[in-house]
Amino acid sequence: MVETILALLFGLLIGSFLNVCIYRMPRDLSIVRPRSFCPACQKPIAWFDNVPLASYLILGGRCRNCRTRIPVRYPIVELLTGILFAVSVAGLGVGLPALKWCLYGALMVGLAFSDLEERILPDEFTLGGAVVGVLLAAWVPMQIGYLQLFLASSYSERWLSVGESVLGALVGSGILWAVGAAYHAVRHKEGLGLGDVKMLAVVGAFMGLQGALATLVFGSIAGSVIGLVYIKAAKRDAASYELPFGTFLGFTGLALGFLAGPLAR
Repeated sequence: MVETILALLFGLLIGSFLNVCIYRMPRDLSIVRPRSFCPACQKPIAWFDNVPLASYLILGGRCRNCRTRIPVRYPIVELLTGILFAVSVAGLGVGLPALKWCLYGALMVGLAFSDLEERILPDEFTLGGAVVGVLLAAWVPMQIGYLQLFLASSYSERWLSVGESVLGALVGSGILWAVGAAYHAVRHKEGLGLGDVKMLAVVGAFMGLQGALATLVFGSIAGSVIGLVYIKAAKRDAASYELPFGTFLGFTGLALGFLAGPLAR
């Protein structure tokens, strides 16, 4: 119980850091300096106004200096990240498996909200996340799926796990890239960004090929249905509206990953 509470608190802190990344990375700003500031009035935020979740509630969701409303994304990201960290530790205990899912959760949250808000998926999260996923596969064995069709069972569990991670990252993202290339060839315009392709590589690196394919299928369905409903409700132009596909991949990947990981234990 104590470990779960500590994981929740640590997750809230990581969520606060993710908010900094979501705002600054798309604008090519340093995530280290200057310290947190209000985007509206540019004044630095005092430490006592920068406590995850609590400060938002105390301030009523507004900047203390200029009273500009703080986007609700800030407490949502903090709370969601804290919950994911707590679920990981509660389901898997303290150790590398929990660390893996904490990292995966933080990456997916950061990418999902970055794409929703800025339509940008930072390479620091996508490429860096894919590398971390492959490295963790060596110490946190994942379920071997399609890889068994290509490799003999004589390989060690560690190498099979790493191979499954690499296969998921390369094949999963490769399929999505091929779909985008085909769309461009037929419609002569971009229908898919490379950021989405690299994001699916993160999913594959952490979840293997089966996880990547499931995320692609269900994420596409969710994006199509919810996107169409939003376009109709908001009276947007379907031909020009840019769907945040990475957001749907992120939340779908989170749901599938945690259902098969921490929540399955």
